[in-house]
Amino acid sequence: MFFREIRILFFFLIVLFFSSWFVQSNTFIHKLNQSDTTHKFLNNFFPKISKKDEIIKHTAYTLCYNEKHEQATWVAYRLTDEMCNNNGEERSNNFRVDPLVKTYSATPDDYKKSGYDRGHLCPAGDMGWSELTMSESFFMSNMSPQVPTFNRGIWKYLEADVREWAKKNYELFIVTAGVLEDSLPTIGFANKISIPKYYYKIVLDYRLPEYKAIGFVMPNKGSKKSVFNYAVTIDSIERLTGIDFFYALPDSIENYLESHIDTLLWKIK
Repeated sequence: MFFREIRILFFFLIVLFFSSWFVQSNTFIHKLNQSDTTHKFLNNFFPKISKKDEIIKHTAYTLCYNEKHEQATWVAYRLTDEMCNNNGEERSNNFRVDPLVKTYSATPDDYKKSGYDRGHLCPAGDMGWSELTMSESFFMSNMSPQVPTFNRGIWKYLEADVREWAKKNYELFIVTAGVLEDSLPTIGFANKISIPKYYYKIVLDYRLPEYKAIGFVMPNKGSKKSVFNYAVTIDSIERLTGIDFFYALPDSIENYLESHIDTLLWKIK
C-alpha cells in the first residue's frame, strides 16, 4: 500500500512538472513570436536598399534621403493602435534641418513665399505618442512641397483614415513620399527642392487572420473625391516610382499583396 501511494505521488509530481514546463514553454514561445513580430517590422518591411542610398533612422521612422530632390524617396514607419490611442502630444511646429543627413537637408527658409506647405510625409498626427517622436517629425527631411488645398484636404483625410485603420487592425506598416522624377519644378534658393506632381502612400496589415495591403496615388492638388478614388495596387506604385516594396516578404505573399486590393477591407464602419 505504501509503495502504491509513493508511485501515485511520483506520477503526480511528474505530471505537475511537465504541465509547468508546458506553460512556461508556451509563454516563452509567445514572447519569441512577439519579438519576431517586432523584428520583422524593423527589418523586413522596408523597401529594397542599395549601397548608394542614404538611410536615415529616427526614433519612430526611417527614410531614404534623395539629395537630388532634397527630400525623401520614401519614409517608412510602424503605426499601432496603442500609438494612436495615446496620441496626446501637441504639435511642436519645430521645423528644422535634419542633422543626420550627411549631404544636408532642406531648410525651413527654402519654403518661404513659395506658396507651398511644408507637407509631412510621416504625419505629425501619427507621432503624438511622445514628445521626442513629435519633435522628430518636423525634421525637414520629412517634408515635401505640397499644395495647401492638398496638404490640408484629401492628404490629411487619408492620414486620419490610416490612424483609424491602425486602431482597427492593431498594427500597420506605412511607406509614403512624393513621386520623384526628372524635370520637376523646384522651390528654394539655397536648396532646389523638387515639387512632386503626385504622392503615394502604401498601407500594409501583416497580422493574422488576414493579410492585406492597399496603395494610393494622389495628384498634388485639392480634391473633393473619396480617398478610395485614388486606391491602386502596390505593383502600379512600383512601376511609377521604380522602388521595390516589401521585397523581403515570402514571394507568394508579396506577389498577392502587391497585385490585389479590396477597398471593402479598409472601409471604416
